[in-house]
Amino acid sequence: MLRCWERKRRMFRFDKKKVLICFLAVLGMGFFLSFLILCDLGTDPATFMNRSGAARVGLSFGTWQLIVNVVMLAVVLVFKRSLIGFGTLFNMVLVGYYADFFDWLWGKCIPARAFTATASRWGIFVVALFCFIISAAIYINADMGVAPYDGIPIILTEKVTRKWPKVPPMAVRILWDAAAIGAGVLFGGVPIIGIVLMALFLGPAITLVRRIGDRLGKSQNCS
Repeated sequence: MLRCWERKRRMFRFDKKKVLICFLAVLGMGFFLSFLILCDLGTDPATFMNRSGAARVGLSFGTWQLIVNVVMLAVVLVFKRSLIGFGTLFNMVLVGYYADFFDWLWGKCIPARAFTATASRWGIFVVALFCFIISAAIYINADMGVAPYDGIPIILTEKVTRKWPKVPPMAVRILWDAAAIGAGVLFGGVPIIGIVLMALFLGPAITLVRRIGDRLGKSQNCS
């Protein structure tokens, strides 16, 4: 009980540096996600699901994603509210609307052929994918709460491994992402290569950013 309270207090503590890092990381996620969307070579499973749903019902991506996040947040609040922090709110409210805004902005100032010509399209996609993954890794390692989409598989993992200890936690996350892709397909979306690349590289990127942060923290302590 005490440990749970300490975690809640840490996530909602107004640490200016961490809040700023988290906010900028979320801004980066929305910024680079807009390029991934325009390149149309694939995104992360959550974005794929939400963009497909938004297109089916005729809402903007940001509005649909917020609605889905609110529903998922209710689940997290019931089963593990310690996962919620400032970062949760930043992610669920801002990423989709940032992506919508920058999507609109690039449509005004970047020629459409930049996102259709093979060389420029793939070049933008690779750079945007790399930067999105790094932004997401920084956001997660800020430890200011997780996105509702990421909170549910954490809850499921705890419940599944408690009943079946031999089930690897990664399997639960893979099935969760697969379910999101399946929902996107049901909404009419077509999954492509970006989803696979995101699944392959996001985990290692999170680990790398965490190690860099740990080293920087140790060097500052030594000085």
